[in-house]
Amino acid sequence: MAEQKALTIPLTYDQVKGLRAGDLVTITGTIYTARDAAHKNMTEALSAGEALPMNITDQVIYYAGPTPAKPGRVIGSCGPTTSGRMDAYSPTLLAEGLRGMIGKGPRSPEVIEAMKQHGAVYFAAVGGAAAVISDSITKVDVVAYEELGPEAIRKMEVVDYPCVVAIDSFGNDLYKLGVEKYKQTEPTT
Repeated sequence: MAEQKALTIPLTYDQVKGLRAGDLVTITGTIYTARDAAHKNMTEALSAGEALPMNITDQVIYYAGPTPAKPGRVIGSCGPTTSGRMDAYSPTLLAEGLRGMIGKGPRSPEVIEAMKQHGAVYFAAVGGAAAVISDSITKVDVVAYEELGPEAIRKMEVVDYPCVVAIDSFGNDLYKLGVEKYKQTEPTT
């Protein structure tokens, strides 16, 4: 089994430059959840010259809309949302210092180019494992846009949250590399 790299947040430029597409990582520290409605609000705030509800420099946003917590738990299921829904907004946030994103699915060429320009990384979380992922989350607080319900921005403390580097800061894309590797595989007869 491949070695896992342990990352702590804030995620520095040097940490990101040491990551490559396909690396297995665990993340410990504070991350934020935000989906498309919250991203729209944040980019509109920036366009209006307003501050973001939290400092995103060297931070990581997890594209998720968690379910309510059951008794004795800090959060319900908390699986990744399709990241393409945030592609229209991500370059703006990357230019503001966002260092990492967690979601599922490929990203647009514009997002990948912004990642290369600003030194950012995109992690893939395991889709369909929302209940297991929630075991890595130890604390949750709503910090902005509470009116959005599950799409509100949440500050979450995570310990050893498991991810894969899907797209590194050099633009290497596991979604493309994996397909190419599969095509080169000799068929067995």
